[in-house]
Amino acid sequence: MSFLDFHRGRRLRTSASMRELVRENEVRPQDLMMPYFVVETDDEDFCKPIGSMPGQHQLSMKQLKKRVGEAVAMGMKSCILFGIPAEKDPEGSQAYADEGIVQESIRMLKDAYPDLIVAADTCLCEFTSHGHCGLLSPSGEVLNDPTLDLLAQTALSQVRAGADIVAPSDMMDGRVAAIRDTLDEAGFVNTPIMSYAVKYASAFYGPFREAAENSPTSGDRKSYQMDPANRREALREAEADIAEGADILMVKPGLPYLDVIRSLRDNFDAPVAAYQVSGEYSMIKAAAQNGWMDGDAVMMESLISFKRAGAELILTYFTEDALRLLNG
Repeated sequence: MSFLDFHRGRRLRTSASMRELVRENEVRPQDLMMPYFVVETDDEDFCKPIGSMPGQHQLSMKQLKKRVGEAVAMGMKSCILFGIPAEKDPEGSQAYADEGIVQESIRMLKDAYPDLIVAADTCLCEFTSHGHCGLLSPSGEVLNDPTLDLLAQTALSQVRAGADIVAPSDMMDGRVAAIRDTLDEAGFVNTPIMSYAVKYASAFYGPFREAAENSPTSGDRKSYQMDPANRREALREAEADIAEGADILMVKPGLPYLDVIRSLRDNFDAPVAAYQVSGEYSMIKAAAQNGWMDGDAVMMESLISFKRAGAELILTYFTEDALRLLNG
């Protein structure tokens, strides 16, 4: 039998399973989670374009409700909220305030769109005056253990407001266990934790700093985010988060780390999420605006790559664009 004949026969024998694999790797509305940036402001019509992220905006609660409603009408199933408070302080107190911008936005969205899955980013960096994800020592060192209680308070306040999922993105050691214990003690035993289990210290986050207004005022986040060259650490971090009670494992960024997504998919039974971050989004948008490539085609190819690598959920700023295309 020739090489060609062998493969012809192989294709015939596996055609049914191949068709199933193709369907498995198709992008569907339920695979996508849209991030939104909501701002605490008295201007109900506030809608500020994010210069480094074409098509994305900072939104007032009123404008958030409008934009989410338009996306829900196109078939959006889930979103995640990032909040920008009117005032910040060293402790990030507005992150865990019951009347904080994220908490109020969750209540509004769950009331308006009860079937929408609303996740909340659980971190302090958008709320601290210094821009770090945890409390700082007088010398500027991030304090891991004292931060855990504040993260747990943040998660609890978000769930009490109606969040369906909490998503700790801080990369403090032990934060999943702290959040799980706090939620369980409060009776929220079925609320899933989507852990940013594998979050690299990446240059791809650049545009997000503008969107969330959370650039560190000193130092950087490399002491608690992961080295991009370290692949084995991803498995250790994911294993630790599973042991602490994580329900979904996230890899961030996405495209530069497809190998890591596949490693998590092959080694853990928990669902795997990928975050197609701001830099990935902005590169494609900028190239498309310059006419250098077909933006829609590259967008869909990138989303398919996440599915093929093993991601079951994709957090992407392309969610609304992809829904328009899928509905087209």
